[in-house]
Amino acid sequence: MLRMARLTDYGILLLTTFAREPDRTRSARELAESSRLPRPTVSKILKDLAHHGLLVTHRGVKGGFSLSRPPADISVAEIVTALEGPIAVTECSERNGSCRLEPTCIVRSNWRRINRVVLEALEGITLDEMTHPLAPADLPRTRHA
Repeated sequence: MLRMARLTDYGILLLTTFAREPDRTRSARELAESSRLPRPTVSKILKDLAHHGLLVTHRGVKGGFSLSRPPADISVAEIVTALEGPIAVTECSERNGSCRLEPTCIVRSNWRRINRVVLEALEGITLDEMTHPLAPADLPRTRHA
């Protein structure tokens, strides 16, 4: 099963809070209370996001964190990459030479194609868009076997 880590999901949730009021600085305590997440978890995520340039830290009495760029300029792919590393469905999707079966693998090119589609989809969704829930009519239809 393909699944994002829980911390990445939480990170996107926290960033949407920033995106709703992009010029506002928020503390880890405030975000922990509003999101109902443990403060140490929130602090860890905020530090990781700041380390990867998605948040800016502010010191002092009214210190905290703020977005480094407008929410429309931050993609979900950037957030996932900051919190999980490169987006790759399989090992060989990320880099060459990581699998001993690579020279004879007949599905590798298809995995790379799938990885490219997933990456493009995540790059095509901005943090700003994540703040707006989709209506049921906007959701893609799924195929059933």
